[in-house]
Amino acid sequence: MSKPTEGVVLDLKDVELNEMDPEKQPMATAAAGETNGALKVKVLDDEVETKFTGLSKEELLKVAGTAAWVRTRWALLILFWAGWLGMLVGAVMIIVQAPRCRQLPTQEWWQKGAIYEIGAVEAFQDSNDDGVGDLAGIKQRIDDLGALKVKGLVIGPIHATVADKPEETFLTQIDKAYGTMDNFTQLLETARKKSIMVVLDLTPNYKGGNPWFNNGTVTDSILLSRVKDALNFWLEKGVAGIRLGGAEQLQGLDVLEEWNNVTANYSTEEKSRVLIAVTDISKTVDILALVNQTSSAFLSRRYLLSDSERLTASELSQKIWEYLEAAGQRWTCWSVGGGKVGHMASLVQEDLLRLYNILLFTLPGTPFTNYGDEIGLKDLPGQPANPTMHWDDTETHGFSSKSSHDHADVNQNISVKAESADKDSLLSLFKALSERKGKERSLVHGDFIPLQPPPSPHVYAYMRVWDQNDRFLVALNLGPEKTTVALRHEQLPESATLVLSSDPQRQEGSVELHKLELAPSEGVLIKFPYTA
Repeated sequence: MSKPTEGVVLDLKDVELNEMDPEKQPMATAAAGETNGALKVKVLDDEVETKFTGLSKEELLKVAGTAAWVRTRWALLILFWAGWLGMLVGAVMIIVQAPRCRQLPTQEWWQKGAIYEIGAVEAFQDSNDDGVGDLAGIKQRIDDLGALKVKGLVIGPIHATVADKPEETFLTQIDKAYGTMDNFTQLLETARKKSIMVVLDLTPNYKGGNPWFNNGTVTDSILLSRVKDALNFWLEKGVAGIRLGGAEQLQGLDVLEEWNNVTANYSTEEKSRVLIAVTDISKTVDILALVNQTSSAFLSRRYLLSDSERLTASELSQKIWEYLEAAGQRWTCWSVGGGKVGHMASLVQEDLLRLYNILLFTLPGTPFTNYGDEIGLKDLPGQPANPTMHWDDTETHGFSSKSSHDHADVNQNISVKAESADKDSLLSLFKALSERKGKERSLVHGDFIPLQPPPSPHVYAYMRVWDQNDRFLVALNLGPEKTTVALRHEQLPESATLVLSSDPQRQEGSVELHKLELAPSEGVLIKFPYTA
């Protein structure tokens, strides 16, 4: 084949294809000496014919049948399947060797977040300007409760009764001061739309000195039968659960188990029901004995406080661990105040109030909180001790247009309206804790791992971990002095991310765990990732 001389310019107008399209020419009938077509190229000075030839059909068939090509094809086929199988085996090995996810436990609504108690309905919100809070008033404030991210709402007691008179106690009738049955059913529906479950308190003698009238009455079969009938009545109405105070007076009886079975019979896949037994006894040994005897009910009690002014880290650690050990695999709950015991802000020192909120929302189990605890509402001196809820800064605090009995100076500078506008307020801290409690798996049902011994006499610390999810470390400085502690554990990294502090001046960000600084009475919530 001749070669064009250097520098020759091709005139594209002179490039011609064969007269017949080569693709249309049968391979077998190609012109002599030509196969698969030919391309003619005219150059300015002379004509050069360049021929691109391939194998003929006969040649292809002849080569394809040779032993070499057969071996090559088999080799390529084997390599393809070997590679495919290798990738399959590799994928299987990755899956097998990867850490397995723990199976999520089955949890009911009351195990997924906080429960808000309105024991003093008359002090929460007045809807008809008579100076008494009522059911319609609670309905008006459902949006505010929804903003708290609580899962449940305990109301009442609201039934008609005369103090200390069982014969004048009507467990299926609503006290007219609180509203009507229509008001109650409307409240249930409004709360349901906000995904808030309503539990009704049915403690019989709530206006008297003894929740069950007296020790002789509690064994009265007539009263116990009426309570059972009332359970059926209100569960039929659609409440998500029943709460009963004075559980310690029911010890030795089988009624709690029977009433728990009644409650459970109304549970469905869409809506589980719960029986909550409450006690106000304070002695640890008595509480633990009650825990062991009320295995069929969800026991709530006021347990996180001590008679001492400040708990040491060891004292708090012992109280918490004793209860968790006694509870075993049973679900636990925690509260500071509530009912006749009062509000958290009246029970703990003011500088520890935020710290106790962090503790309450990060322990394993369900946090119970009293109305107004989210803004630091305090009990009133004397009787009635229940303060009206402070919604705004008006003269009657947004509770009612009618002047109320709440004129004490202890609550003059707090309100939902003011704290909602302040990102550093107790209300903002409460909302942040409640939201994390409801969405972080490690806080909802994670393992509880205390750092033992406590890192210092006044610092109590523990971890909440669940499988491969983000983990949390809680450090609480119970002392009145600034301190620096080294927090060490085989599951802890050297540094982690501080996401929340009781000190509003502290910034979020990375902290060194081996030299963590804590301000006086400061509690912190620290997040760190799972590592294999």
